[in-house]
Amino acid sequence: MFDRLFGIGADKQRMPAPERALPGRANAMPLRNAHHVHGRPLRDAFPGLSRVGFAMGCFWGAERAFWSLPGVFTTAVGYAGGYTPNPTYAEVCSGETGHTEAVLVVYDPAEIAFDDLLKAFWERHDPTQGMRQGNDSGTQYRSAIHCETEAQYAAATASRDAFQARLRAAGYAEITTEIRYPAPTFYYAEDEHQQYLAKHPDGYCGLGGTGVSCPIGAFAP
Repeated sequence: MFDRLFGIGADKQRMPAPERALPGRANAMPLRNAHHVHGRPLRDAFPGLSRVGFAMGCFWGAERAFWSLPGVFTTAVGYAGGYTPNPTYAEVCSGETGHTEAVLVVYDPAEIAFDDLLKAFWERHDPTQGMRQGNDSGTQYRSAIHCETEAQYAAATASRDAFQARLRAAGYAEITTEIRYPAPTFYYAEDEHQQYLAKHPDGYCGLGGTGVSCPIGAFAP
């Protein structure tokens, strides 16, 4: 079993300076380009489909939150938002890459509204925890939305503001989710992490929501 405690420690709570980040490598990780659940590709141009990146803690559980949603074509896990090109899992867990564990969600906007993806994102983790999620601590567990379009960015920020009001009313702190447009480069993770909880149904999942519902219907492009 992989050690989910790599990120623990005060030094893992701060983003590294870009000039001190690990150098990484030029070549991408080898990838079996077939989703373990439905067989569709993980890496492609995906013509006619839309993409968005979500980070909400351990990417094993985060990916499972999206792959079965109607209208989601495929999902993949990887690393994004930092500085190190094509990092390994161990490098990301060291806290020296600046990356967060991310899920690439490829979806058909004719079949699923972006609002519904945002609702799943906000409700299935606690976006107020900064550089951790539950017992998982470190920069790689921070919450993020990486937008591919300006319309996604507008919808994501509107949903954050609406959800913040509900969280505040329920006694939660301020949302710490970073929302970025354009999306940073998504680096695919190693094969063993792709669809991990489909391969290991009893595997670790540290995600837990707040129990606060996110309103939908007002954000989508």
